[in-house]
Amino acid sequence: MARAKPQLIPSKERQQLLHEFWTAIALLETVDEINNFFKDLLSETEAVMLARRLKIAKLITHGYDYDEIAKIMHASSATIASVHSWLDGGFGGYRESVRKLETELKRQAAVQEKREKLRDPFSFESLKKKYPLHFLLFNVADDLKYHPPRKLRK
Repeated sequence: MARAKPQLIPSKERQQLLHEFWTAIALLETVDEINNFFKDLLSETEAVMLARRLKIAKLITHGYDYDEIAKIMHASSATIASVHSWLDGGFGGYRESVRKLETELKRQAAVQEKREKLRDPFSFESLKKKYPLHFLLFNVADDLKYHPPRKLRK
């Protein structure tokens, strides 16, 4: 597709295009839907570059300095600086995304740890699964911990 300069597109049309784009993304519900959408939309190189920027943002929020990030990610200091400026001066999307990603990765690690414990037949986790009514309160608490209720969309 030919490149169009955003400045040459009328403001109202540009806003409408962006609104439809953001709405299309917001309507995707599952990880598979989102994955398929971006696989169709982006080349593999573009997707990897976006993922690398997100990883750089994550490292910056964890307090890594530019030299450490450059060694880990094999990125230039200009790329790191631009991500840092977007992280600090943007609309908060990077920071919020990194925060939610960290929360989700911790939740996934806890679920994986629980699965590992279930493999031992005499572990507390395995007994809770084998005798669910005896451990009802524990099971309810675990369900809320590992699968928090979803907020309703507006």
